[in-house]
Amino acid sequence: MTETAPGLGEFDFAGDDQVVPFQVEGLDVRGRAVQLGPMLDAILERHNYPLPVARLVAETVVLTVLLGTSLKFEGKLIVQTQGDGPVDLVVADFSTPDRVRAYARYDKEALADAEKSGRVQPHELLGNGVLAFTIDQGAHTQRYQGIVALDGATLEEIAGAYFRQSEQIPTRVRLAVAELLDKDENGKPRHRWRAGGMVAQFLPDAPDRMRQADLPGGDGDEGDEDFFDEDDLWAEAKVMVETIDTDELTDPTVGTERLLYRLFHERGVRVYEPQAVYDRCSCSREKIRDVLVGLGNEDIEASVEDGLIKVTCEFCSTTYRFEASEVRPQ
Repeated sequence: MTETAPGLGEFDFAGDDQVVPFQVEGLDVRGRAVQLGPMLDAILERHNYPLPVARLVAETVVLTVLLGTSLKFEGKLIVQTQGDGPVDLVVADFSTPDRVRAYARYDKEALADAEKSGRVQPHELLGNGVLAFTIDQGAHTQRYQGIVALDGATLEEIAGAYFRQSEQIPTRVRLAVAELLDKDENGKPRHRWRAGGMVAQFLPDAPDRMRQADLPGGDGDEGDEDFFDEDDLWAEAKVMVETIDTDELTDPTVGTERLLYRLFHERGVRVYEPQAVYDRCSCSREKIRDVLVGLGNEDIEASVEDGLIKVTCEFCSTTYRFEASEVRPQ
């Protein structure tokens, strides 16, 4: 439905934890936008991460749901950073049609030192390493993986570099995270997380119009600033997306559809049925048992404590307990 009025009339807003696909026909742009609330809170509160780590996880979750909800097949998208900084691993995955989970690994002492010295920007926390996008369509299929260096001040910039380097479609990514401090129904102070994001892609009918500028070291002549002439419509769309204030991406009073209208109404923005996303881990007792059964007797015996083997899922913190006899190879 195309929006025509600033107030959006009786429009039924998607609300939090709903990815909204959109199309701007006048600019040959398609994309997805989202605001995350309760789902993100559930993921972050489960682990009680320090604030800088929680922000990295939140941004990774936003990026993952924006890209994962575009999958047209049954499978999983894994977004992962690996670096040599205090936060050496952040991973989020989206399993179709709607399951999201995430966690981070960090060095407590190194993180404390970084916080004391004020080195808490994403590139300082992640260090040197890579951002990897992995698509897994399940058994009997080959995984696809795209990798880009952690070369950027923010995850937004790093993701943008990935699309410029690895994809044929010009893409602009926006990510934002916010903390809300308010009071619950009993008047007690409450801390909540919110995050929002948008991915916009240039998809004209003529594929030759989709070409985008190369990163340094690409196919263009080095130092030739005129090698790439950006399509005027995409240039206009990028400017619009870049004008978004980070507060707008997370503000619950704005809402995803209203933000899209603010940006693109003059060009005719169309929004489609939203897709809900949920904090749902894919672990199970059966899956964990199958992994343990695949271990040798020596590894199994070494894992026994107080007569039990205990395995805790890093994503959802659920602990599974097994008798050694349950998992010994037959």
